[in-house]
Amino acid sequence: MNLTLLLHVLSIVVWVGGMFFAYMALRPVAASVLEPPQRLTLWAGVFGKFFPWVWVSVVLILLSGLHMLMKLGGAAAPHYALTMLVLGVVMMLIFAHVFFAPYKKLKRAVGTQDWKAGGAALAQIRKLIGINLAIGLLTIAVVFVGRALMLS
Repeated sequence: MNLTLLLHVLSIVVWVGGMFFAYMALRPVAASVLEPPQRLTLWAGVFGKFFPWVWVSVVLILLSGLHMLMKLGGAAAPHYALTMLVLGVVMMLIFAHVFFAPYKKLKRAVGTQDWKAGGAALAQIRKLIGINLAIGLLTIAVVFVGRALMLS
């Protein structure tokens, strides 16, 4: 169970931490110092390196989370664990949409130097990553508060 929990937490750190860095640090600086062609090219490259790690994280989070949930009794598991599962699946679905729709459009736009289409795709990605980041932080809070309430 310790190895499963370690894989689960490390995968969450990679995904949520990566979103936090991208949204709170890289995005504002890139927007202020780069012109649209360079900014969109940068983001296409960054996502090209980050998204494979997210896919690995998603698989590990889902498998390790389901494994631990079954150990906690499945549907009889604590409410915070079931809430974590629901929020995590929502995040995974949002990420899949980002990957298969606006990210695909961003790559295509950068390849054809269609900066207007690329800007629209990046704006959609930014909004969805902001939503996923908020859900990810909320999920972490739900787990810690839920565990603390159970222990008190």
